[in-house]
Amino acid sequence: MIKLKKFFPRSKKANRMARRESMEFYLFLLPWIIGFSLFYASPILTSLYLSFSEYNLLSPPKFVGLENYRNFIVDPLFRQSLKVTVIYSLGRVFLILSVGLIIALLMVQKIRGILVFRAVFYLPSVLAGVSVAFLFMWVFSTEYGLANYFIRLIGFKGIDWFNIEWALWTLVLMSVWTAGGPMLIYLAGLMNIPTQLYEAATLDGAGIWRKFWHITIPMISPIILFNLVMSFIGSFQVFTQAYIMTEGGPANATLFARMTPLPTWQSCPTCDKAISRQSLPIEVTR
Repeated sequence: MIKLKKFFPRSKKANRMARRESMEFYLFLLPWIIGFSLFYASPILTSLYLSFSEYNLLSPPKFVGLENYRNFIVDPLFRQSLKVTVIYSLGRVFLILSVGLIIALLMVQKIRGILVFRAVFYLPSVLAGVSVAFLFMWVFSTEYGLANYFIRLIGFKGIDWFNIEWALWTLVLMSVWTAGGPMLIYLAGLMNIPTQLYEAATLDGAGIWRKFWHITIPMISPIILFNLVMSFIGSFQVFTQAYIMTEGGPANATLFARMTPLPTWQSCPTCDKAISRQSLPIEVTR
């Protein structure tokens, strides 16, 4: 292949401009590189190194290989927390994605005051986790909670929402409070669907359900995938609600992965000097 540079050589001025543009590009990129290196890459690499070490903040890290990971695998408390987190994630993701889509379908309608309703449904998702946890502790209170009030109103017996059978599902029901985030993203996708598709389907005699399954769902499938991934990530990071409302109980029924203490006092006897039970985030029972 003939190189065009032989026939159209770049001038010195063009070379200087190209170098200047490259320097400006890296100069504007430099703040991001510094921030990423200090606040993201460095902590990630440090955590990865410490995961292969025995470290107690007072003495230098001691490399132990895969011993820490082996301790977690054989520890029954960690397996319980993983089970709880997976069940919670599946329930929460299905619930908030379904509820968020239903609300978005209602909020996409062109009626007077729709902007107010959109704000009302979205605002709960931005509230602080601690305040929401205390709010739902009152809502699901066995004696004077709002949920049991309505249950008794229709003639049924109140539920102990925080017993071993209901505690995890209570947190799943509570997660509906955060459906405003997926709803907003669904709403953006629904508003970008061309109206011509629905008009053509109407002319062909398609009903509401056929439009929904053959137009709406395919057109927002990237949005569904995005919400699915982000919801799973958020579900695996749950901590505040369970820590405030149940502290991982009863009997570890709501012990999530982020609440699991290091299994050093049983699985790793040599690490007992490095960490005490009082330094763990919660007090748990086996």
